[in-house]
Amino acid sequence: MSTRFATKVVLITGATSGVGRAVALRVAAEGAAVVLGARGKEAGDQLAEQIRAEGGRALFVPTDVTVEAEVAALTQAALTEFGRLDAAFNNAGAVNAFGPVQDIEEAGWRADIELNLTSVYYGLRHQVPAMVAAGGGAILNNASNLGVVGMGSVAPYVAAKHGVVGLTRAVALESAAQGIRVNALVAGAIDTPAFRNSMGATPEGEAAIASLHPLGRISKPEEIASFCAYLLSDEASFITGAALAIDGGFTAQ
Repeated sequence: MSTRFATKVVLITGATSGVGRAVALRVAAEGAAVVLGARGKEAGDQLAEQIRAEGGRALFVPTDVTVEAEVAALTQAALTEFGRLDAAFNNAGAVNAFGPVQDIEEAGWRADIELNLTSVYYGLRHQVPAMVAAGGGAILNNASNLGVVGMGSVAPYVAAKHGVVGLTRAVALESAAQGIRVNALVAGAIDTPAFRNSMGATPEGEAAIASLHPLGRISKPEEIASFCAYLLSDEASFITGAALAIDGGFTAQ
């Protein structure tokens, strides 16, 4: 395993399961000090302890990313504990509202926008100044494949994720001169606990979703994590303002 993050401090939201957890473990194994933000304190403490037990550096901060004060506190915790912030993965997100748009109540709309889009704005609002102070950095926002294509029955989520792509591009342009790169992750279906609790909970459901991907399967969190680690590292130093797909061909159709 490389040590390309040996001097880096990496902040990750939605860090205690699925892709967030896989990214945390990957960059920590490559030398990063990781700052983990998520709602679940028990899972967060356990992940931080695992990373420390494996010789890494980790701090968990209970965080509701829909509350700006908590997002600000998460960023400040990174600065207080490790002295700087070099990279961030704004990963927290979920679908709250399902059904045709005429049946979705305003509360469901707001819940999806706040969790999947406004939370990214909060992250950027506090991460960018911290990275300016560090002399530059890299930010990756999880837009999912529904940030670039449409899908029925989840319109608020699709709208939010499309917003993440637009926000990513705008902030990439604003921050480029300050040495900060900002990209959007476009991922297909991933074998995570959230997936297992949804349509993938049955063999039939998993097969149906796998069939939407030309490679004929869903991805493993570790596959996504390797791509995220690359984008957050200095090896991707000429990539910014991009929505980058790792989706088994889903968005190529």
